[in-house]
Amino acid sequence: MLALIVYDIPDNKRRTKLAKFLEGYGRRTQLSVFECFLTLDEMRQLHQLVEQRVKPEEDNVRFYWISSEAMTRVLTIGSVEPQAPPNYYVI
Repeated sequence: MLALIVYDIPDNKRRTKLAKFLEGYGRRTQLSVFECFLTLDEMRQLHQLVEQRVKPEEDNVRFYWISSEAMTRVLTIGSVEPQAPPNYYVI
């Protein structure tokens, strides 16, 4: 499933560190938005890892679980629609 992760972090250093960290999990679609294809358990694990990297009293991070049914209703302008990564790569 698609997990949409959005954040508002006022501190440049923490924001940059989180963005670099999230690049290992999905595709950055906007400055503070990532699309990640994860299972529900993977999303929960990622939530715990992100929780350790932010300051809840200053930062705002949200995880949205997008069902496959809802993904068929995604409309985009200026970018490609969310696409799951391939099951395998040929090298």
